[in-house]
Amino acid sequence: MSGKFYGIGVGPGDPELLTLKAYRILQEVDLVCVPKSAADRESLALSIINKVIKRQFTTLELSFPMSRDRQILEEHWARAGERVAQLVREGQKVAFVTIGDPMFYSTYGYVRAYLQKNYPDLPVETIPGITAMSACAAALEEPLATGEESLAVIPAAYNLKRLEEVLDSFDNVVLMKVNRYFDRVLELLREKGLTERAALVSRCGHPDQMVSRKVTDLTGQKLDYMSILVIHKGGR
Repeated sequence: MSGKFYGIGVGPGDPELLTLKAYRILQEVDLVCVPKSAADRESLALSIINKVIKRQFTTLELSFPMSRDRQILEEHWARAGERVAQLVREGQKVAFVTIGDPMFYSTYGYVRAYLQKNYPDLPVETIPGITAMSACAAALEEPLATGEESLAVIPAAYNLKRLEEVLDSFDNVVLMKVNRYFDRVLELLREKGLTERAALVSRCGHPDQMVSRKVTDLTGQKLDYMSILVIHKGGR
């Protein structure tokens, strides 16, 4: 069997942040799996590689619903895993492209776990990518952590009580996917006197990237899905 499954991180949005290894392997694969959470949503990962690699990709859309129902999610992970296994066993080199890093809050991790459990002999290789939080730190020109500072990275979908505990326990905090919960998070930051210590980066690496160090000005605004809040409790 000469087929292989690749998990490839394509970075946060700037096509120039695609790694050389990702670039090389994407030149060689037979098929690119495109994870989509909704039928009408453009694949950001595919749009990134299309700007860099001048070839026509054969693509396979894999549906992953935005659901918290574990059974529904597992059904989709299994369906995707079975399709990938079939293609690899046929001898194809299959790439699963994902924004950021494939091992960081990515659906790829679930598909890989399914294959590891059900097809342990299937060749798999993961190609890391630059994470959105690293790109956001660069956009802000501020380190995520220095010296002995502690850093927590959590999805903003955590309940506010848990978020409060994290803010109390860590020096610096990165909140992923903050768009839907921004106003509630902002209220908590106000209570703790941290609004001046927070900065928001939206669509980092894209032409319409937005950086805001006055997060209170964003109250009530509709933020993009790709929005990250960085909080430095000690300041800089």
